[in-house]
Amino acid sequence: MTQHHDSHDHGLAHDLPRMLGRRRLLAVLGGLGLASASGTLAAAAECIALPWETAGPYPADGSNSNRAGDVVNVLKQEGILREDLRASFGDDFSGDVDGVLLDLELTLLDAEGCTPLAGYAIYAWHCDGTGEYSLYDVTDANWLRGLAVADDEGKVKFTTIVPGCYPGRWPHIHFEIFKTAEKAVSGEASELTAQIALPESVVGPIYSKDDRYGDSLTNLQANSISQDNVFGDNTDAEIEQQTLVMTGDSTEGYRGSVVIPVDFKADRTVSMAPPPGGMPPGGKPGDMPPPPGGQPPKKPGSE
Repeated sequence: MTQHHDSHDHGLAHDLPRMLGRRRLLAVLGGLGLASASGTLAAAAECIALPWETAGPYPADGSNSNRAGDVVNVLKQEGILREDLRASFGDDFSGDVDGVLLDLELTLLDAEGCTPLAGYAIYAWHCDGTGEYSLYDVTDANWLRGLAVADDEGKVKFTTIVPGCYPGRWPHIHFEIFKTAEKAVSGEASELTAQIALPESVVGPIYSKDDRYGDSLTNLQANSISQDNVFGDNTDAEIEQQTLVMTGDSTEGYRGSVVIPVDFKADRTVSMAPPPGGMPPGGKPGDMPPPPGGQPPKKPGSE
């Protein structure tokens, strides 16, 4: 008689990810009121370590300079620790941005064991609806940048807008994770530098109907996430893990969530190719990898 060695005694957290798709599982858990039970069941469903990505040309973390040759480091500016990213902060900067509301919830996990990274800090930044970045394209503003510290469940919340899409890139949000907020502002290297992708099914309709997003729809339709020079070399599982799950509508705004598992032993080098045919007109060529060797051990100009 053939015996089937199925697993029966490992509990719900073990069995559910095998029985259901990962995204469907999270919806089921939310409906049962179980998705936030210490993050255990949700973590069992989503714990694929994100690969290191380039910080791009506009990190404002002390690692590069603006067009005037000045080192740009928003992490040293008073007020960077904040939740609402839509307005500039500090006496030297002004202005805010307009766009579709996006309430972000990011969950930081240790990929080994899927445990919350309580007390870790995450610095997030992204472009506005027309693809411009503060402190570089708009030098007198520092909007759409902020630092926050994870709670006991590893969760961080930001209020921002849905970013636009510029030539040569898939719509995205940049981030860097640090062991503490103090390490972030002191210029130490991040524990993970990566990017969050936005879902085409949600941003496409936003771009098509909202004049605040300029040429974003045209730029989106000219690219695909599989051809993107950052996301294109990631596995399907990695892309799914780093893609924002969005619910809501353009009138009331969206809620976006993503789980970010960090592999502290990961290869920190970044290897990727330019888009097919090279960078299109209007693209941002600095969204390319850093020099060979990956991220520097310490940010130049940060001291």
